[in-house]
Amino acid sequence: MKRRTLLGGAIVIAVAGRTSGVAAEPPPIKIGMTMAQSGGLAGGGKASLLGIEIWRDDVNAKGGLLGRKVELVVYDDKSSAAETPAIYSKLLDVDKVDLLFAPYATVPTAPIMPLVKQRGLLLIGNFSFQVNSKVGHDMWFNNAPWGPADSWAAAFLDLGQKAGGKTIALLTADQEFAQNLALTAREVAKKRNMPLVFDQAYPPNTVEFSSIIRALNAAKPDIVYIASYPPDSTGILRAVNEIGIADSVKIFGGGMVGLQFGSVMASLGSLLNGVVNFNTWLPEPNMYYDGTKAFFETYTKRATEAKVDPLGYYLAPFGYASGQLIEQAIKATGSLDQKALAKYLHDNEHKTIVGPIAFSADGERKETATLMAQFRGVVDKDIEQFRSPGKQVILFPDKLKSGDLISPFEAART
Repeated sequence: MKRRTLLGGAIVIAVAGRTSGVAAEPPPIKIGMTMAQSGGLAGGGKASLLGIEIWRDDVNAKGGLLGRKVELVVYDDKSSAAETPAIYSKLLDVDKVDLLFAPYATVPTAPIMPLVKQRGLLLIGNFSFQVNSKVGHDMWFNNAPWGPADSWAAAFLDLGQKAGGKTIALLTADQEFAQNLALTAREVAKKRNMPLVFDQAYPPNTVEFSSIIRALNAAKPDIVYIASYPPDSTGILRAVNEIGIADSVKIFGGGMVGLQFGSVMASLGSLLNGVVNFNTWLPEPNMYYDGTKAFFETYTKRATEAKVDPLGYYLAPFGYASGQLIEQAIKATGSLDQKALAKYLHDNEHKTIVGPIAFSADGERKETATLMAQFRGVVDKDIEQFRSPGKQVILFPDKLKSGDLISPFEAART
């Protein structure tokens, strides 16, 4: 394996090394990216990267692409937006990578969008939200299942309305991702003439949520829509457990990042019960496609060895699917021409381990495949329980549904 020594604490994973003495071995196809391996996004970044690595190993075991092995060139962006622009310039100008994958999450991805558009490069996104809405890059393809911008909020509010909800409370982190969600929620609420009785953004470093939950309760909302990051999600649920929630609340949750991660779920345990939240993949009957089971068998073993999220439902299979998208495009076009690859990705539906993927003109899913699921019957200190169906019952979309909403929220908690 050929190793590189890099400055600044960055890491490189050079995977498909050249074997000395083999004549005329073609150079590898290099896919460059940053991925959070430290900082607040590291838990997700490590799982996402492992999913991509499993795809790389699978495709290389089959002979690679275009007769060439696949090599990943990966730097740690430290979960920071300040790191990514310079690193992606280095990937292109120094490392001379052939293709780019985006970092995990919205905040590190947004700053590189002007660069990739200016250079006319294809970029496979990785669970960012609406980073292309202003840039308008026609070679951006998000691996996430979000779909149209308003579909996330609409799905949650639909469930709330069907349960009799009429008024809304918004509680959101003052970060780009959460504020994008809040913006679409306000737009959907306005179209439906649903009053916002509480609308508060909190600083990203907030650790104490008791006073905020008391203020929210005083507004007596029917629907509580939250857009939060992992530390905040934990703090909010602990505050709710301590204080309780208004009797008026029919549904609670929506956009809480962190409740998809094994360590967070194991830590919160029964405090999760009743929460309705977005997710991307769950071990419910309708979620298995060709290769899904085999992927998770491999992932579980390697995640244990690497001390990465042992479940990996949220991000890991979508990392693998990112590779599948590129693999299918390269095989179909027979080249690495980025415009040809982009055209193929736009024009076709693609089979992946997370289901079929088809893209709209903006590089997002034509139809949302974002799940809304309710935690049920969760007990404390048992991560293995989440490997079985029934602990997160899918309420939306209808084609993947595995149960109906239990409402109001206090009844669902018990």
